[in-house]
Amino acid sequence: MKERELRRSMAVFPIGTVMKLTDLTARQIRYYEDQDLIFPARNDGNRRMYSLNDMDVLLEIKDYLNDGLNIAGIKKVYEKSKEELAKVKNKSITDAEVRKILEQEIMQQSRFNKPKTTLR
Repeated sequence: MKERELRRSMAVFPIGTVMKLTDLTARQIRYYEDQDLIFPARNDGNRRMYSLNDMDVLLEIKDYLNDGLNIAGIKKVYEKSKEELAKVKNKSITDAEVRKILEQEIMQQSRFNKPKTTLR
């Protein structure tokens, strides 16, 4: 693991700090954990500790929700990402396959980022 990734994955932030940095409530953060969207580490006192990567996921969840995706939809996005990552890890893929995966991801993202039209 690269040093940068190691630093980003170190669970050093208590929930209070995460709340301030993400503008989420403790209840929201714990709910996302209950929904298996994040997996904070626990310290010796069994308190949740978060990494920079955890905060990235929380902010991404917040963005998905703001874009109109619900929790079930967010879970599907993450499950699909995990499946695609597993496929990549288990086999060598061609450049064409990489392009296809990237195109699908871009289409998925653009679907939720379209400007809203108003009716006249």
